[in-house]
Amino acid sequence: MPRFSLLALALAGILTQPALADDELAVLDELTVSASTSRLPWSESALPNTITVIDRAQLEQQLAVTSDLSQVLANLIPAFAPSRQKMTSFGESLRGRQPLYMVDGVPQSTPLRDGSRDAHTIDPAMIERIEVIHGANALQGLGASGGIINIITTRAPHEDGASWHDVSLGASTALPTESDATGTRASWLYGTRRGAMDFVGGLSHATEGLHHDGDGRALAVNGVQGDLMDSRATNYFAKLGWNLADDRRLQLTASHYSLDGKGDYVSVNGDFAAGITATSVRGERPLDPPRNRTSQVALDYTDRDLAGGYLQAQLYWFDFAARYGSSPWVDFFRNDPGSIWQDQSQNLSEKLGGKFSWSHPELGGLPLQATFGLDLARDTTAQELIEAGLDWVPETTYSSVSPFAQLQWTLGSVSLVGGLRHERGELEVDDYTTLPVYGAQLVAGGNPKTRETLGNAGITWQATDALAFYGSYAEGYTVADVGRVLRAISVPGQDVDSLVDLSPVVADNREIGLDYDDGRWSAHLAAYWSDSDLGSLLVYDAATDTYNVSRQKTEIRGLEGNIALRLGLGDRIGLAYARTDGRYDRDQDGRVDTDLEGINNSPDRATLFWERAWTDAIATRLQASRAFDRDFERFGTQVASFDGYTTVDLQARIGLPVGTLSVGIQNLLGEQYISYYSQTTPSNDDYVAGRGRVLSVAWSHRF
Repeated sequence: MPRFSLLALALAGILTQPALADDELAVLDELTVSASTSRLPWSESALPNTITVIDRAQLEQQLAVTSDLSQVLANLIPAFAPSRQKMTSFGESLRGRQPLYMVDGVPQSTPLRDGSRDAHTIDPAMIERIEVIHGANALQGLGASGGIINIITTRAPHEDGASWHDVSLGASTALPTESDATGTRASWLYGTRRGAMDFVGGLSHATEGLHHDGDGRALAVNGVQGDLMDSRATNYFAKLGWNLADDRRLQLTASHYSLDGKGDYVSVNGDFAAGITATSVRGERPLDPPRNRTSQVALDYTDRDLAGGYLQAQLYWFDFAARYGSSPWVDFFRNDPGSIWQDQSQNLSEKLGGKFSWSHPELGGLPLQATFGLDLARDTTAQELIEAGLDWVPETTYSSVSPFAQLQWTLGSVSLVGGLRHERGELEVDDYTTLPVYGAQLVAGGNPKTRETLGNAGITWQATDALAFYGSYAEGYTVADVGRVLRAISVPGQDVDSLVDLSPVVADNREIGLDYDDGRWSAHLAAYWSDSDLGSLLVYDAATDTYNVSRQKTEIRGLEGNIALRLGLGDRIGLAYARTDGRYDRDQDGRVDTDLEGINNSPDRATLFWERAWTDAIATRLQASRAFDRDFERFGTQVASFDGYTTVDLQARIGLPVGTLSVGIQNLLGEQYISYYSQTTPSNDDYVAGRGRVLSVAWSHRF
């Protein structure tokens, strides 16, 4: 039976944007979400959802402190889990669920074999802004059970005949200085517009040294999942636009990004029970270090006056290779008991897709805005063992066809939205043989299918020029990690059709909220409820020291709120807070009975900031973030706990005769703390502290 929901995405236009977008404070009609995020071209009405827009100026503030995009999101969005500060985003969630990362609307995730590397596929130097829609929705199709994080790349100059060069040089180090802690960054971009043509392109290169904690002790390198420290990154980027006419535009965007571990260090296990953190020493792991490689191309066409409406069309190709570090396999070939085989896996994923939509502002001459569209996608994913030359996860292809329709009716100060999206998906897996360590089992292929209809609706009431209320019900969906199920079959006589439950993980997101902005005070408050009758959780198996996919009922309740005050022209202060409580049905009796583990949920968090423009040339931002204590219960018994911590960052921008100097200090007070992931996911090898005090200095200039 079709599922219906009142999707906050209601895509009608633009939501009450976060007034101080860097702290997700709502402002009415100040910023708009791009068509690649909202799927709609209108901005005069409100989208009933919590939305955060991080523009380039705000992004530069955070990049002065950290170059880790996950850390940037965690600093600005309390509902986002604390950053792992690693190459992997495993354990980073938004409102207790996984968000969908996109670059200019191109999905970056690999849901068929979730390798948790989608947060690091482009360099920050290429980014103009980041748009975040909080909460589950079907706006972009598969994968947005926790929300959408759309990274918008930089644009060419607006004025005809204009050109510019952007140059940036930077370095960072631990404080007190450590000889192995130096990181460097350099980027160059060129933008120009000549008549109907425009172009922007550039390149960047960055290196990271070893990270240290508040006590000056080296942090442990994650040699398997990958790490940002002891790494190098390179990005090549280009965007070419052609205005075919006043209302028609063709645009081609291409990017190649690589993030490679250097492999100069190995980790030394800590002792979770004794409170001793893992660390790093000079050395080399067997085989090659972890890395990310992504290539993507998008062709966009827009026509603002096609049959009285607005046509948007995008074709995209995305190729992703995520290599993981080596691990030992005992008696891998089942012919030499006690022998050790060293191997490393690599996730390979290729996406081809198309997104098409046509929007009309006044359908039938009525105050009815309508959008009709079709999404096509084909995702082929495999996980291979490089040394053995064998597939750990067989080549798996998911194809989908998704028509949708959205309507918005405006009645004075009230806007009503609603629509339907229908997902038709099919998984294709040929016959395959599992690894020798699982008994080389022959598994018959199959073609499991899924059909799902998701409805959506919402309402916005613009009570005054400064105050708006909204309510919505949204459904987001994804598929469970199919690869984890397929790769470890050790029982003979299995087939894909019986192994794989392709029933989508549908997350229902109900939300009510308000936004206020009178020019001096800005505020946003939202409460939400997110439920899944058949969720997809990562559950720890102590016997095998691994995480497995479990389909269980989940319920998440949360609150997000923030407030900001402008104090004259040069000062503003703000406070944001998010609380998330999640539980699931561990014994599968139909009732939720166990707290979501830290791997699936974030702690309650608060952020506080103070910005001041001291002179026309000097400005600072002081920000503090608090992660609050949390206990985790199972059937009423405490099974884990988290001791909270507070970090403080300072950033300053100083105008120079040529260019701008940016100075940032991460963890200004040198707080010694154990990361949220390490406290809630206890293991001796992953028991690591957070970064200590870090000094970053950068010079940038546009000419």
